[in-house]
Amino acid sequence: MTPNRSAVTAVVAVTALASVLVGCSSDGGGGGGAPVEGGTFTQILGSDPGSLDPQISAGSALFDLSKLAYDSLVSVTDDGEVRSQLASEWSVDGTTATLTIPDGITCGDGSAFTAQTAADNLNWISDPANQSGFLGAFLPVGVTSTAEGDTLTMTLSTPAPFLLLGLSGLPMVCGGSLTDRDGLAAGTDGTGPYVLTEAVPSDHYTYELREDYAWGPDGATVDEPGIPAQVVVRVVSDGTTAANLLLSGEVNAAQLTGPDADRAIGADLFTIENTAIAGEQWYNHTEGHPTSDPAVRRALTQAVDLDELANVLTAGKGGPATALAVVAPTVCTYDAISGAIPAFDVDAANATLDDAGWVRGADGVREKDGTRLSLTFLYENSLGAAAAAAAELALASWQEIGVEVEGKQQDETALLDATFSTGAWDIAWLTLSVNSPDQAVGFLSGAVPPDGSNFSAIVNDDYTAAVAEATLTDGSDGCDAWQKAETALFENADIVPFANATVFMFGNGAEFDWSGVIEPTSMRLVG
Repeated sequence: MTPNRSAVTAVVAVTALASVLVGCSSDGGGGGGAPVEGGTFTQILGSDPGSLDPQISAGSALFDLSKLAYDSLVSVTDDGEVRSQLASEWSVDGTTATLTIPDGITCGDGSAFTAQTAADNLNWISDPANQSGFLGAFLPVGVTSTAEGDTLTMTLSTPAPFLLLGLSGLPMVCGGSLTDRDGLAAGTDGTGPYVLTEAVPSDHYTYELREDYAWGPDGATVDEPGIPAQVVVRVVSDGTTAANLLLSGEVNAAQLTGPDADRAIGADLFTIENTAIAGEQWYNHTEGHPTSDPAVRRALTQAVDLDELANVLTAGKGGPATALAVVAPTVCTYDAISGAIPAFDVDAANATLDDAGWVRGADGVREKDGTRLSLTFLYENSLGAAAAAAAELALASWQEIGVEVEGKQQDETALLDATFSTGAWDIAWLTLSVNSPDQAVGFLSGAVPPDGSNFSAIVNDDYTAAVAEATLTDGSDGCDAWQKAETALFENADIVPFANATVFMFGNGAEFDWSGVIEPTSMRLVG
């Protein structure tokens, strides 16, 4: 996010909160060839992240960049297996977690990263005054951390069934920058395999390889044939332009959707295919907004054919949403949405507003107690023609029931600023991409910004009660309770997930692992 707050994203790079933890499937073609030594790997990023401080925001654009220069305490495979990264050993027992941080891990400036450094990181994120976008999503609220020798000890206020999964997405900053973070806004200070050497916001970011790096996921090093000596990340918001650059060989990696993906699929490139959530409709529940009225939220949901909306948004490469946490490695697999979200029924939508006292005026727009039913609808501009077409469909549907809606395409920075800071929105299309349902809790309940991440100010007692039940059970044993919690939100139209999509990451002259973000130690230039 840009200023202070953000959501998880897991990055499907289709919307602002997307793509942080998307799991990869199979290589669909392309690839192969001899390793190319000492080259430059050029990647496309759909939007600029703003501040580069890796612990302020968990938005998708920043997450892509942070992965190059920062490590997490542990890593996780696509099937959910926890592996080493900064920590060589770990254990979780109730409300206590211990991790071993071995000697020999260094920062880009040569200073040591220790268990105490890790504890200082976690305590900084845990302090609500610091407004980290990771608190309550990747790190449970109320954690205190201490260090003795090479042992990091975390004390939790309540059990956290997916603690290690969250830690796998939490970037660690080196010691000096924890007390003076000014340099992090436009630089890097981490233990990762690359160091930022040039930053030109909204244009490109250049990173140089650390040849001594040897503590990647499961002990990965950079002493491998084809590892890029330099990484250049170019900011390109237009999907067609991104596809042109990829197909011409000017860039090595780009995530594409819709017709742009079709062009790349036909070119026999290195391809990774994923399923991820692509469409979520959020409503501003804050008092003073018409969408604080449950009847308005329900009618807005009933008025739109969500299946058609999903088909348009994903350009036919997707289907209905099923749950909040669908990106691999998923802990729970269930359908909490079918039969829960208010069904498409224009007559019912009109009746819902009539019964709630929203009366059509002379111009057809409804009013209640002198308040005009006039709303602001935000969606991200990097989604291209498919998003614009889907937005037009939604706008026409809402106009039909007497709602005046102004649609605004914005870049990720502006969209997150509005939802987490200014509050100048009523409806927003954001995707909260997570792989365990507990990562979504802070965005769906609790304190609102700047004190929390509940940017739409949702209050749903049934959801809160079911979450309390679910968190008492370890891992997948609590999935039934998590499903019950999410269903309570959808039945109330508090939030409306409406589309899953098939998304594609392509490589040209390169191969890599992609888990929502490219794993730096997996990058290989080939020719």
